[in-house]
Amino acid sequence: MAVSLSQHKGTAAKTRSRLRRQVRGRKKIFGAPERPRLVVTRSARHITAQVIDDVAGHTLAYASTMEGDLRVVEGDKSAKARQVGELVATRAKAAGVEQVVFDRAGNKYHGRIAALADAAREAGLGF
Repeated sequence: MAVSLSQHKGTAAKTRSRLRRQVRGRKKIFGAPERPRLVVTRSARHITAQVIDDVAGHTLAYASTMEGDLRVVEGDKSAKARQVGELVATRAKAAGVEQVVFDRAGNKYHGRIAALADAAREAGLGF
């Protein structure tokens, strides 16, 4: 794992706790070719979702609110997260992925993270 908790001494306690949860979850979650990992990265303004095959080390599908067509979408951040979930699900299905393992990267399954996951499920991606 690339995250070392000893090198984050100046990091805020909230961020350190999220990184600790992320490392703990990453021990159990692994993206195989038949069931890759759907990783959600959240910042204060944007949200990103990737479908990753950990064996080959390749990203199979990607969607983000930083893309041009999603930047102009009106609504709150949860609405934009729903759009990202639908988009990553359609791109993953186009790449031949039907089932994924959901990696919330230490974030709570609440708000934008839950909205993205629910939209991906409704678009036909199995968790």
